[in-house]
Amino acid sequence: QVQFVESGGGLVQPGGALRLSCAASGSIFSIYTMGWYRQAPGKQRELVALISSGGTTNYADSVKGRFTISRDNGKNTVYLQMNSLKPEDTAVYYCNARNGDYVLYAWGQGTQVTVSS
Repeated sequence: QVQFVESGGGLVQPGGALRLSCAASGSIFSIYTMGWYRQAPGKQRELVALISSGGTTNYADSVKGRFTISRDNGKNTVYLQMNSLKPEDTAVYYCNARNGDYVLYAWGQGTQVTVSS
């Protein structure tokens, strides 16, 4: 079983930036495609960004050009650099391993991102 611990969230003004981190337990982290997801109040959880084991990235249209996903396999950690933040980015952000359309493990506690003036 792999567990995830997300961190780095907070309150930021519109146009600001945050860097989220997700630390994963387990020694086989490097083989997984990893994803960042978010869930806003009253909405379903949505996929924000993906990074394959080889480093190929994909982004939701709503964050393309503003967010960057990266990974450090030596540290079992995946990152999400978020720039030019908007109020609609406000959500709890989670990470998970992904296989096709499915996540592989239980969700962590997430990290709250609030974009507000």
